[in-house]
Amino acid sequence: MGFLADKTVFSPLTKEILEESISFSCGNEDLDGFFHNDVVSYADNLFGKSYCYYLEESKADIVCAFTVSNASIFTKYLPNARKKKVGKHVPHIKQDLIYPAVLIGRLGISTKFQHLHIGTEVMDFIKSWFVEPYNKTGCRYLVVDAYNEDVPVAFYKKNGFDFMFSTEEQEKSYRGIVSDKPLKTRLMYFDLILIK
Repeated sequence: MGFLADKTVFSPLTKEILEESISFSCGNEDLDGFFHNDVVSYADNLFGKSYCYYLEESKADIVCAFTVSNASIFTKYLPNARKKKVGKHVPHIKQDLIYPAVLIGRLGISTKFQHLHIGTEVMDFIKSWFVEPYNKTGCRYLVVDAYNEDVPVAFYKKNGFDFMFSTEEQEKSYRGIVSDKPLKTRLMYFDLILIK
């Protein structure tokens, strides 16, 4: 199967698990800060739900963690070419609507377990989790706000995600950002119908 299926336990990421864990770090200060300081209050305020995989023999070793929450793709705000691309596999009668989605808000792999293709295993799990028979919410798309850096963008592209906007300028306009600086994150999406 894979590392996660063979050697780990899947669980909600709770305060108790965090208290038992030994310095979970994915090597990104922002992600580490979220998983150590904000994840519990984020869930308490109903903004998202976080999950983790930890080693079978010890909750202290968190292998990876991720957060999901409900989201939508508002097609009326997309440029025409992108609207057509996003809705490519949507029946004509349903086009130009608000499409249901799940946001993968945070995804981190422990530095101790990086380069074992665990990120792809997690993505495969999340994709299957939101497709029949496990479909949790009736969503059509997965969306991410990926760090606008080579490694994260390449990871999501390798896992079938595409940019929501073909250019950063389009995305800046959508977000109301007036700046010459590159975006810190890029919106990307995956159409779950492709694996149903």
